[in-house]
Amino acid sequence: MKIKEKEFEEIIQELKALAAQLGAEVRFEKGDFKGGYCILKENKVIVINKMANLQRKMVILSMALKELGIDQLYLTPRMREIIDEMAEVK
Repeated sequence: MKIKEKEFEEIIQELKALAAQLGAEVRFEKGDFKGGYCILKENKVIVINKMANLQRKMVILSMALKELGIDQLYLTPRMREIIDEMAEVK
């Protein structure tokens, strides 16, 4: 799937909204790490390195959402395709 550069930020916002629906907080932090999903004091948290490029942020968010379980949520076919495709990128 081809995603235009200007669409990345909009898609990241949609992914963050999905994470919120699943009860997960998305945090952009600075440090020497890739990022991902974790549980911190019983809270679901997705931590993303804020220095990562937009595509990497989408990959991390997509992988975390798959781990959280998005099967029960309604997603547009395009969003489901983006998440499935991005979650496969390592």
